[in-house]
Amino acid sequence: MSASDRFRLSLPLGREVTLIGHDAQGVIAFNKPAGVLSHPNEPGDERRSLLIAPYATDGEYFQWTDPTADSPGPRRLWLLNRLDSATSGVILAATSAELADVIKAHFKRKAVRKVYQALVFGAPRQPAETWRDRLAVEKRSGQIRTAAHAGHIPAESVMTVLRAGDGDPRLALLQLEPRTGRSHQLRVQCAKRHLPIVGDQTYGDFARNRALAKVIGTKRLFLHSMQTAFDYEYRGRTHAFAATAPLPEEFARVLPE
Repeated sequence: MSASDRFRLSLPLGREVTLIGHDAQGVIAFNKPAGVLSHPNEPGDERRSLLIAPYATDGEYFQWTDPTADSPGPRRLWLLNRLDSATSGVILAATSAELADVIKAHFKRKAVRKVYQALVFGAPRQPAETWRDRLAVEKRSGQIRTAAHAGHIPAESVMTVLRAGDGDPRLALLQLEPRTGRSHQLRVQCAKRHLPIVGDQTYGDFARNRALAKVIGTKRLFLHSMQTAFDYEYRGRTHAFAATAPLPEEFARVLPE
């Protein structure tokens, strides 16, 4: 067994977190369930985060001890992106600080393709659109809140309708590709167009959320990071990486194909 294989086997995965991809350079992709934190925020959060391990906020890495390792010292894994705890799907990490810096630079330059799927109340008038807004982002009582009016921060996403139902309530499955990376961007852009994401407890339709939750038996946010893909240069060579997290089965239960 190779050292990289042993490293992946040593990962202290969080609840229902699965490994869905990796490459020879050390990029690792996970499928994070809804309700799991990208990393611990407070003491006691480790049990409900991506990895059940301490997290160094200043270095943005997890650290743990592997008693089966050939060499002494802690294992480390650098987090490359984050998802809100309520959002499921692809989240990335790297096995070295050097590689993490390279990939983070791609995220900063918006050189990473991110594809989400969302189940919304209502249905768009057009089968595909580019959404452009000016958002206002502020911090309230330690929490980030975003508004789609009176803002100056540009936000752009490409929306495609994948499936639309005709029941009551009317629901649609959208593919959303953010071209910018603003806090809560997709949730706010959907809500602005009267297409609130099902289960959104901040920007959604609270009455319809409660009614539907009684029927389907879950209050989860129906927003899923489906795919992340990018090319990157590392140590003189160009590499391609892509990871896909299958759509959770509850999406199909709510809006059958």
